[in-house]
Amino acid sequence: MAAPACYTINLVNPNRIWQTDNVLKKELPILAFQVGFVVLISRLFFFIYRPLHLPRILSQLSVGFLLTPPLIGNYTEVFTFFFPITGVLNVEVLSHIGIIYYAFLSGLEMNLNVVLHVKKKAGSIAIAGIVFPMVMGPLLYNLHRRTYNKGDGVELEENAVHANVVWTLVLTVTGFPVIAHSLSELKLLYTGLGEAALTASMVSDTYAWVLFTLFVPISINGTRAIYSVLSTIIFIFICIFIVRPIIVKVIDGMTERDEWDDSNLLYVVMGLLVCSNITDMLGTQAVVGAFVYGLILPHGKFADKVVSISDDFGRGFLAPLFFSGTGMRLMVIALFYQDNMFLTFIVIILLCSIKVLGTIFAAFFFGMRTRDSFALGLILNTKGAIALIMLNIAWDRTILSVPTYVVLSSSVLLMTIVVSPIINVIYKPRKRFEQNKLKTIQKLRNDAELRILACVHNTRQATGIISLIELFNATRLSPLHVFGLHLVELTRSAAALVAAHMEKPSGQPGAQNLTQSQVEQEGINSTFESFGESYDAITVQTLNVVSAFETIHQDIYNSANEKHTSLIIIPFHKQLSSEGALETASVVYRDINMNVLQSAPCSVGIFVDRDIGSISKLNFCIRMIFVGGPDDREAIAVAWRMAGHPGINLSVVRMLLFDDAAAVDTSIQVESQGILAAVMDNEKQKELDDEYMNSFRLTAVNSDDSITYSEIDVHSAEDIPKILNEIDSYGCDLYIVGQGNCRNSQVFSDMLEWCDCSELGVIGDILGSNNSGSRSSVLVVQQYGYGGMVLGKQSNNVTTNDDGSKTLVVKSE
Repeated sequence: MAAPACYTINLVNPNRIWQTDNVLKKELPILAFQVGFVVLISRLFFFIYRPLHLPRILSQLSVGFLLTPPLIGNYTEVFTFFFPITGVLNVEVLSHIGIIYYAFLSGLEMNLNVVLHVKKKAGSIAIAGIVFPMVMGPLLYNLHRRTYNKGDGVELEENAVHANVVWTLVLTVTGFPVIAHSLSELKLLYTGLGEAALTASMVSDTYAWVLFTLFVPISINGTRAIYSVLSTIIFIFICIFIVRPIIVKVIDGMTERDEWDDSNLLYVVMGLLVCSNITDMLGTQAVVGAFVYGLILPHGKFADKVVSISDDFGRGFLAPLFFSGTGMRLMVIALFYQDNMFLTFIVIILLCSIKVLGTIFAAFFFGMRTRDSFALGLILNTKGAIALIMLNIAWDRTILSVPTYVVLSSSVLLMTIVVSPIINVIYKPRKRFEQNKLKTIQKLRNDAELRILACVHNTRQATGIISLIELFNATRLSPLHVFGLHLVELTRSAAALVAAHMEKPSGQPGAQNLTQSQVEQEGINSTFESFGESYDAITVQTLNVVSAFETIHQDIYNSANEKHTSLIIIPFHKQLSSEGALETASVVYRDINMNVLQSAPCSVGIFVDRDIGSISKLNFCIRMIFVGGPDDREAIAVAWRMAGHPGINLSVVRMLLFDDAAAVDTSIQVESQGILAAVMDNEKQKELDDEYMNSFRLTAVNSDDSITYSEIDVHSAEDIPKILNEIDSYGCDLYIVGQGNCRNSQVFSDMLEWCDCSELGVIGDILGSNNSGSRSSVLVVQQYGYGGMVLGKQSNNVTTNDDGSKTLVVKSE
């Protein structure tokens, strides 16, 4: 059994508030040093673990584990330097305040609407992941008692019933915040697996708090705890049905009037301490009151303000003290100094597997694949703060002996450590995006469904892109399936933002005080839904992606793959101002676009919106400028599809290159395949251009009066801007051009170096420039399968097929 630690405290000033020595001179410097040490070393471990996508909580536990035997804990002088005995008590107090605040933020982030309206599949999987460990947990505990050391249970706990309760509860819980962060890091958050895991983990986490409230008091006080449980349930009902309506009304009113300041937020913290103190006095732990208090506060703008102000302090400084203290208690070395070490390790492995097995059985019932079921079981087996809180309570109350604590905590750590690396290997290997006919519009049959992923940041962009999609001539024989993807920047806790965007904002309490991203989400949902209701042949689905903008392109890739789209439409980073000029909305949007173009799993279109307007206008004019290459062939395929829409006039202008303009750019392939290969590839591309253009003229131009075709000779680089200005003088509503990849033209390669927006290509950059004087919108198209946009050195592997086309193999991490 663990021996209780006693502290000798000398009372110097018994009649004053601070009864010990001068706190500011003796206690505070030690405390500040300890906090700084824990935070600094945990950050160091975080960067070490980052390539493995391990959760932050493990880096904080590692700090404590570093201070245990046989590491720094073996050196008493070094250990007491970092954690002197006189400072341990202060750290314990501060760490418990930190975990109280952590529980409060967890409740504030919880989306009850998702839990209360959970679908049958997610709810059943979550319940199976709880019930199966509850059944198997006691059996494994008995196995542990019979196999540890000599198997007589002498070194283990005397009260096996209380220990059994804690043992089983720890095995059932799931850490929603940790899972949300891990899925975000692995870029699986918006796949089918990620969505199922996220919902099931939120439901499971809610059940875990319920089980914590009901059974932890019983594990401490036995049957006498029934009064604590009943009084706590009454307190929770009072909070939800009496206190919550009053608080929501007051807070929403203050939020509408923007009256929140630091002094007012202080009252929120005071309410947290009051609720924590009440449940602590009732005998069900202070964290329960903190979680309930966070749960009853209104979400939206208020919650966003509270979390943004206090998240760094609560989770960044206070919570690491608690988790590092948990790591100090992890005496793993004790496992190696007993007779049945091998059998103990088998018990640990069995503890890690029972929740996975329960999830697999439930997932099989709903028809999930074996790999997905196993991955889902691993993800839901991830433990978080609530499991560690239970373990700490069991340690403090000596419910668990040191060997049992070490076995159980080791299994919890193992469950959490192995998830991200294994998922990264078995579920998300380095995929190869191989050529697929359905991933380009050129190869898509006219009677096939066209699936489009429309990425937007705000409602204004959604309106413009919907006007563009409206041109695609959806019919019952050739329907459209549009996925509106709202891109939200991850600026704080992944769990908080993900939970806030898991459901429509209008369904949440305090909906009149939505955050800016929720306001945009509501507007985007409304815009896309209205669009879908206007057409029988168009199916619309809105999605949300919450991710760091530096890596959000990977979420876009995964969404496009998951939805089997043929075209991704992304908005240009500039938007039309009131003066009629294009102004930069956000430089970060351009970085996203550049990243998407590099390795997109289907064709991509960048839309420069100059108020394209509605298709309802008569004689809507589209002009397609064709130079050559796969992107231009994809662009004409897009224009050809739009030309079938009544009221649209399509004009195709082909630039024929002669003299200096016809010079072949051999620099791209001179290193790998040689100049001859570059020239031959250029000739093959010309043959493909002629073949496709002849098919277009024969099929479309000759049979439809609304489609015209013309050719213009280009002899030098100076001719291109002049020709474009001349074309623009005739006016049109929309230009469709290719991005220009694989044109193999020396003239265009040289001009590309001078472009302000190289992602638009040469033609698109000129038409999209304010200097051109054009008032027409522009759609720049890049065809999938030709290496994407080249930024610096191109590491993608391009192979030439028998038909002259190229297949790109892109490694996606």
